[in-house]
Amino acid sequence: MKHYGTVTLETARLVLRRATEDDDEAGFANYASDEEVTKFLTWPAYDVADLYRFYLLDVIRNYQNLDYYSWLIDLKGAGVVGAIAFTKVDEGTDTLYPGYVLGRNWWGQGIMTEALSRVIRFGFEDMEANRIACYHDVDNTRSGRVMQKCGMTFEGILRQAAYGNRGIVDICHYSILASEYFGS
Repeated sequence: MKHYGTVTLETARLVLRRATEDDDEAGFANYASDEEVTKFLTWPAYDVADLYRFYLLDVIRNYQNLDYYSWLIDLKGAGVVGAIAFTKVDEGTDTLYPGYVLGRNWWGQGIMTEALSRVIRFGFEDMEANRIACYHDVDNTRSGRVMQKCGMTFEGILRQAAYGNRGIVDICHYSILASEYFGS
């Protein structure tokens, strides 16, 4: 795979961009402090703004690494509404593993589908990945619909395979291959 680091990506409505220190208040208020938003995730809602700020500063420090990919989702005209990242990069199989979060005020508007589609495009067209794979808590069906809308194929359920805010959970796996993306 080719590595570029976290470069700015755009869609009709979104700018996927690097975090800055000035994003701490919006990120905390719009998604990171909401327990409903983080219900199915592996990290709990931040109850103190300074803790989210420390996390954000760590993200910013990691931008120096070309194999690090973490974007804030900036809705044009509304500001930061979520985040998306390649949480794992597997060089052995050229596989990327996206993870994402979106503030509840923006659910049901196609924003995450637009963001994930753009990240998938970057992964295949620029990074030359072979496979992009995601998973979600079996009870987070909205996340599964996002993956399906992005052309990902359901691969199956792994029983009690992940730990998150709800404890040990079953997870649904999805993926898309470069050959499927390019239609070959």
